[in-house]
Amino acid sequence: MSKNFAAISQSIVAAIGGAENVAAVTHCMTRLRFVLNDESAVDTATLKAITGVMGVVRNEKQCQVIIGNNVSQAYAEVLKLLPDGFAAASDDAPAKGKITLKRIGSGILDALIGTMSPLIPAIIGGSMVKLLAMILDMTGVFDKGASTLIILNTIGDGAFFFLPVMVAASAAVKFKTNMSLAIAIAGILVHPAFIDLMAKAAQGQKVEFIGISVTAVKYTYTVIPALCMTWLLSYIEKWVDRITPVVTKNFLKPMLIMLIAAPIAIMLIGPLGIWIGTGISAVVYTVHSYLGWLSVAIMGAAWPLLVMTGMHRVFTPTIIQTIAETGKEGMVMPSEIGANLSLGGSSLAVAWRTKNPELRQTALAAAASAIVAGISEPALYGVALRLKRPLIACLISGFICGGVAGLGGLASHSMASPGLFTSVQFFDPSNPMSIVWVAGVMILAVVISFFTTLLLGFEDIPVETVVPKNIAPESTASAAFAVSQSAVK
Repeated sequence: MSKNFAAISQSIVAAIGGAENVAAVTHCMTRLRFVLNDESAVDTATLKAITGVMGVVRNEKQCQVIIGNNVSQAYAEVLKLLPDGFAAASDDAPAKGKITLKRIGSGILDALIGTMSPLIPAIIGGSMVKLLAMILDMTGVFDKGASTLIILNTIGDGAFFFLPVMVAASAAVKFKTNMSLAIAIAGILVHPAFIDLMAKAAQGQKVEFIGISVTAVKYTYTVIPALCMTWLLSYIEKWVDRITPVVTKNFLKPMLIMLIAAPIAIMLIGPLGIWIGTGISAVVYTVHSYLGWLSVAIMGAAWPLLVMTGMHRVFTPTIIQTIAETGKEGMVMPSEIGANLSLGGSSLAVAWRTKNPELRQTALAAAASAIVAGISEPALYGVALRLKRPLIACLISGFICGGVAGLGGLASHSMASPGLFTSVQFFDPSNPMSIVWVAGVMILAVVISFFTTLLLGFEDIPVETVVPKNIAPESTASAAFAVSQSAVK
């Protein structure tokens, strides 16, 4: 695959209607996410045909261009093509239209994904540090309670303990409200004095604010309360800005915003957000309790489809909250083992069978990304979805391996994307057989998807050939016929 990200970015910007059509652009682990002024100006066919673009996902508010693991380099080049002073995170307000359940659902999903995507590196980094501390403790490298272990756990726990603050900062960008105010209000929820007060309230002590009872809630490790609070803050800030005199805005406006938004967050939005998050978790894991291993199997088959639509990010708050409350998560994360490595195994099969050198290079790189690092989008968009039948092989393999992971009772102590290097998150110190189950599921996923892909076959992408001008039309037709016979059935 081409590494000339300057040229790739120029082609992408041209295909989406030029720099003047970009209202905002951000990126996640593998995708460029464009918010556009005029969605009809996008030439989707040209965009998909650009060398280096693995796929395109369109929804009501965004045009997402899948680049792969090097997306940050493409992002940097895209920013160079935009006007000076372009605010990468400040998008224009979406066009108003008829309110429907679809628009509401799309808006909620867009807000959740847009807020959580920038936080994923910190969450994964913290998770892996906590895993390192767990392994060092388990192997006896340090004594129990050693200060080194405590510091390592604190380093790993920072992203989770202060998650409401991080969510508030990210959501402030998404909702175009004052970031410092959002952080300050979210900081109240994790302030030691407030945490102590909530602990007393949980024990039955009466806690009130200006005569109104305050619900006992623990906000550390949570996502939904800070997200809802920042969304409401965006409206409170606009309203306060309208009613405050110009000469008093510097001091009166922020004071009023704090006095209005913080109590609402503490007494209403915070508890409501906790109930929403708990409700979502309850539904997901009630299904798991009834279906058992079958729920993990279904999730394993559905995971690539969820990734394609961006719906997989919906489970991030649920996973975080479940790990915080129970120390592990046993439905969504185990299903990802089979899903990710199946995409890797299928890509290996494509690399083995294809006659196209460029496709082989793409498939090998995608396989390594999925199997080693657990980053499956290059394999999903660059190979499986592109060739169709390998995707079917991955869904079959994901179902089988998800079922095996469910039968083995695998559970994750972290939320790093499952792959070879991150498989330690499924090791249970109290159950050494968990190592065997994890290794078995990973091997099974690669093997089943590899041979299923070969069995189903795929239509190979013909190698583009340049025909010299002095070759007769008959020879050209013969060459074209020969190329067409390279399709793998």
